[in-house]
Amino acid sequence: MAAIPQLDPASARALLERQGASGVLLDVREPWEYAEAHVEGSLHIPMGQIPDRIGELNSTLAYVVMCHHGSRSQQVAAYLDSHGFRQVSNLAGGIDAWAATLDPRLPRY
Repeated sequence: MAAIPQLDPASARALLERQGASGVLLDVREPWEYAEAHVEGSLHIPMGQIPDRIGELNSTLAYVVMCHHGSRSQQVAAYLDSHGFRQVSNLAGGIDAWAATLDPRLPRY
């Protein structure tokens, strides 16, 4: 298993912009968290549903995995890596860091 790259919010946004349609911000928080605050255009699949829904993901795309602070997303990123996904990064600091540094309009909880 490869080490999962840790991206700060600005680096994650830049990667996703470079990737265009080949880049996905995967939000693995619970539905109530997603309803509270989310990044427009992100794909929402709660962590607990990833094993059952992995078939919905394309292993050739680049994924930046996000949760609240970065712990759950790190676990999901490692899981995806172990299932053949080679372009997976973790959003260090999660949506909390994204809101603090890139989008102050997002509620922090």
